[in-house]
Amino acid sequence: MAGFVQIIEYRTSKPDEVAALAEAYRSKREANEDGPRPVRSVMCSDRNDTDRYFTVVEFASYEEAMENSDRPDTGEFAASLMELCDGPPTFYDLDIVKGSEFS
Repeated sequence: MAGFVQIIEYRTSKPDEVAALAEAYRSKREANEDGPRPVRSVMCSDRNDTDRYFTVVEFASYEEAMENSDRPDTGEFAASLMELCDGPPTFYDLDIVKGSEFS
């Protein structure tokens, strides 16, 4: 199974603004249809730690993820995201080894 996942762990007191920023970025990328983009993303909140969030972003491959990271619009998105975070994020870069779909 090929694929790559990046998990971004961060703290924010502005989760609605983070979600709106992410939605605007997604919409723009889909409309432009240029270059690789994530397969899917999920924003999660930690029930046990207020203001702690994780965003899980899946790509078709590591190479596509790195090409996406090098895009100017991705850099702009990341800079805007950091303005909404309470401190620096932690990134986890993970190769997908096995996946399962449940019905």
